[in-house]
Amino acid sequence: MGPGGLPKLVATDLDGTLVRSDETVSDYSITVLRKVREAGIPVVGVTGRGARLIELCRRDLPEADFFVLAQGGYVLDQRDSDEPRVLRRQQIPGPDLAKALGLLEAEVGPLSVLVEALEDPRAPLWGDAHVVWPYPEWIPFDRLEALAAPAYKGFAHAASLTADELLAVARAVIPADLGTVTQAGLGYVEITAPGVDKASGLAVVAAELGITAEDVLVFGDMPNDVPMFQWAGWRRVAVANAHPEVLALADEVTASNDADGVAAWLEALLSS
Repeated sequence: MGPGGLPKLVATDLDGTLVRSDETVSDYSITVLRKVREAGIPVVGVTGRGARLIELCRRDLPEADFFVLAQGGYVLDQRDSDEPRVLRRQQIPGPDLAKALGLLEAEVGPLSVLVEALEDPRAPLWGDAHVVWPYPEWIPFDRLEALAAPAYKGFAHAASLTADELLAVARAVIPADLGTVTQAGLGYVEITAPGVDKASGLAVVAAELGITAEDVLVFGDMPNDVPMFQWAGWRRVAVANAHPEVLALADEVTASNDADGVAAWLEALLSS
């Protein structure tokens, strides 16, 4: 159950980790996370969801003191609910995102591309007209126009490759100083600015609180959680449904998201 005592920060991924397959979070999970805060431990929601989905994030994790959004590109301190503070806004320049996508298309052929650039609540993604996306909040848009301005993320899908296969190619052909690549279980590879990932976003929160990576407990399930699993030092806990890359880095494995694994592990911690 960790190196002794309690962590100074608890950070959890949302989709696939805290959020169940039916897109709900149980009352049990919310109650346990409230107990974490009552024990004096700040709670952070760390997600690929962009700033435009902040209200959805608040619904799913009402106990959050901070949110690390957009794979780390947008960090929000909401301890003062009347005046939340943005601690980080870091986007990838449009021409750099276009170059990264070009390098990937040169290897695998035509991609379906979406761009996330806006912070307004429920703002749409911009996408190629032939995009297949599981959520309604996107509009067809000329790719050259969409890539003319900075963006939090670009999404890329190759019809003939799985997300893991496309990610392997992206890791090989997109230089780290051009963009950071990952995948979060949506069938797309995601491209953010260099150095922008969940670990660097959490590091912003840790610096704000005056703590170190050794003080942080994290929960996750997908490759976009790997950076924070590599960074956090107190304990790394994967849910049972996690991707093999996450399971390989985990100190422990808890029950699945559908079995409220995050809450069960935290309740045991608080009771120990």
